[in-house]
Amino acid sequence: MTKQRLAIGAVAPDFNLPGVDGRELRLSALTDPAVVVVLFTCNHCPYVQAYEERLIALQRDFSSRGVQLVAINANETENYPEDDLPNMIRRAETQGFNFHYLRDETQAIADAYGAHYTPEVFLLDADRRLRYTGCIDNNWRSPAEATVHNLRDAIDAVLAGQTPAMPETQAIGCTIKWAKG
Repeated sequence: MTKQRLAIGAVAPDFNLPGVDGRELRLSALTDPAVVVVLFTCNHCPYVQAYEERLIALQRDFSSRGVQLVAINANETENYPEDDLPNMIRRAETQGFNFHYLRDETQAIADAYGAHYTPEVFLLDADRRLRYTGCIDNNWRSPAEATVHNLRDAIDAVLAGQTPAMPETQAIGCTIKWAKG
């Protein structure tokens, strides 16, 4: 695994991954959204769990403006069986996810994006070029105490045809659990 983060301005690697809805989703098939937020996530990480309601709210708030969230779980499941696809399906149903939740079993997509953390976001514009990468906001524990809303601000900037004020921030969360070998 190279784990070199995708550079700002680079075209995002395409993918075709199975989702919790029983269908495969290809990034290149998402032609309508003006913005796609690729989010590396998982089931077990307390940082991810703290952000789930905010992610649901982001999708709800921005869907009418042409934004689609796509969550990808790439954790290995030998040591983290709670991150396998059947458990992903249960989590998506229990939490009421309103966005795509995909499984990257081979970890090739997480590697291609250079993802390191859960959660870690990669905001893509209409040409599927990376415009923002990093964290969701500056307070994973409490949405009410967040004072900087990095992802929301970046989405607003890209939708307005502008460059995000801070195109790169440090993602905060658990590390992706890579398979050995």
